[in-house]
Amino acid sequence: MTITDHKKQDYLFTVELAKTPREQEIGEMFRKEIPAHHGMLFIWPAAQESAMWMKNTYVPLDIIFIDEQNRIHAIEEHTIPLSEGIISSHGPVRAVLELPAGTTESMGIVVGDHVVSSALPSPVK
Repeated sequence: MTITDHKKQDYLFTVELAKTPREQEIGEMFRKEIPAHHGMLFIWPAAQESAMWMKNTYVPLDIIFIDEQNRIHAIEEHTIPLSEGIISSHGPVRAVLELPAGTTESMGIVVGDHVVSSALPSPVK
């Protein structure tokens, strides 16, 4: 997966796909670490309001919400491990990407940046 920022800088990530409902339910739970430049991608069948949480997730994450144009719609940085608070996409999104906390800040990734992955459907026009 690649995220291209507003300066046309590309950032490459290795992502695990959470495909099944069970994989999506578990997500990054119970992991003690997530390597740099690695993450997990959740893809929904259609754009929807998305709500995530950190239940049983021991490492802080940056959660990136991706819209139907494969652009970053919202980012929740430095989520709180083990929290059951709801983290909302604040609007319909097609996918969610979880990365180690601090990734978006250190790379300068922001709302509006473009996401490319063979796993993502083509952008909706």
